[in-house]
Amino acid sequence: MKKLVHLLFGDPKKFFTPFNLISGFIMLVGLGLIGLRLAKGLGAVTNLTQTTPWGIWIGFDVMSGVALAAGGYTLAATVHIFGLKKYEPLVRPAILTGFLGYVFVVLGLILDLGRPWRMPLIMIFPRGVTSVLFEVGMCVAAYLTVQLLEFVPAFWEWLQWDGLRSFWGKLTVWLSILGVVLSTLHQSSLGSLFLLAPTKLFPLWYSPYLPLFFFVSSIVAGLSMVIVESSLSHRLFAYRLPASSHFDLDDLTLGLAKAAAVVLWVYFFLKLIGLSELGRWDLLLTPYGHLFLVEMLGFVALPCVLYTLGVRTRNVKLVRFTGGWTVIGIIFNRLNISVIAFNWQIHPHYHPSWMEITVSVTLVTMGIWLFRWLVNRLPVLSHEKPETGTNTLKDLWAAGAGGA
Repeated sequence: MKKLVHLLFGDPKKFFTPFNLISGFIMLVGLGLIGLRLAKGLGAVTNLTQTTPWGIWIGFDVMSGVALAAGGYTLAATVHIFGLKKYEPLVRPAILTGFLGYVFVVLGLILDLGRPWRMPLIMIFPRGVTSVLFEVGMCVAAYLTVQLLEFVPAFWEWLQWDGLRSFWGKLTVWLSILGVVLSTLHQSSLGSLFLLAPTKLFPLWYSPYLPLFFFVSSIVAGLSMVIVESSLSHRLFAYRLPASSHFDLDDLTLGLAKAAAVVLWVYFFLKLIGLSELGRWDLLLTPYGHLFLVEMLGFVALPCVLYTLGVRTRNVKLVRFTGGWTVIGIIFNRLNISVIAFNWQIHPHYHPSWMEITVSVTLVTMGIWLFRWLVNRLPVLSHEKPETGTNTLKDLWAAGAGGA
């Protein structure tokens, strides 16, 4: 039994680290609040009202989470559809990050729904199939399944089932194409949701191009998230990299930054077009206008310049900093649209409770823990077979049977 515990949870002597203790405390408090929400309802832990039914669980957990999880389809398309094979070492970690991101997006959505147990009924008894929410729900569920199927080869390699792994490899391109199609649909449809509420969203953020804005910015979010994730994972899990690994992470990072710079410049000029068509330049002098300028100049224009400068000078540190800054900017944009500038004319304005924030932080922490657990046990950073006696299902079974 001790061996089984060691294989599942690692060395107990190394478990009580500052990160584990702090994150464990956060999850303990957060799980208690989740239990309170499920037992007592939304009113027990949130500041949501009948006039403001959407809060940080939608703005951060869902809107931001879906955007930041876009690295999966972005990298899968880059490698398996466009044939840029040199980025293949980054695909599986990106898919895992995207898959976990969508898992916790769904969990956040479940917590936000008044009657979450009715959510599966949308697939069994579909009503209003022309609804944007119906399309988003179906596409997210389908894409979550696709990402699971894309990550399954890591399990076949862990189990050392070479035949099944070889067969699954033939499905890779088709799964990537399906993932891109589904992502294009629901990433843009999240923006379409706000087209239905032109009087509730402050005019500077409202635009008929919102679906396009959401889709293009999701590509930037995906590329930036991969830059951040690859930098952290290859530093923190360097011991999981095989000795035969010869790819240059800095070179791959600069390549991703070049693509992110191009797409981000496109996004910036699209936003300018939307602003010029609105024609309300006077709104920039309002408090919400100042917030819009902070977003446009500080989190769109500035990353454009920094990405370009980083690629031109081959400054990898600057590129990685810009990736993190861009991720913050995407979150800022989604919160502006779905929380801060939404229902702007209602007073008092919604502010999340400390319990709502704690639950959101808990979901992120759980995602980090699960990512770390899977990377330490599955061939995520490499496609090499695990060493016998450390990771295989046979060893887990033997450990459990021996302890019994």
